[in-house]
Amino acid sequence: MCDYSLEMYGSRPAREGERYVTTRFPSGSIGLAAPGQPGTAVCMACDSKLAISGIPAELAARHGFAEREEATFVRLDSGVYRDGLRFANGVELSLQQLPVGLSMELVPVEPVKLPFAEVAEETRTRVHELV
Repeated sequence: MCDYSLEMYGSRPAREGERYVTTRFPSGSIGLAAPGQPGTAVCMACDSKLAISGIPAELAARHGFAEREEATFVRLDSGVYRDGLRFANGVELSLQQLPVGLSMELVPVEPVKLPFAEVAEETRTRVHELV
């Protein structure tokens, strides 16, 4: 998801394990970009987990954060800008409220192990025993 204010720029989806920085685009909007690619907005899927590092002391103190936090990328319900982060303590901030240059990384998603594979294997074994 990329704010409407970033639609005029080239964009691409986020990639697992990649590092991003908050970047002020020529429109004045703050969005995410990969280091070395400041003109390309990186669009993040809702509910993506981000590991954020180097949170400035003043911002951390104001919102009860540590220097390193994990947050979830969310679509905010109000305001002009909708791209935001929800932190573990419940605080939600628009990307516009974050300082330029803040570093974050997309956290890899753990694969979900479904019980169906075990059931399928058990069924396959029973069928072979009957044949």
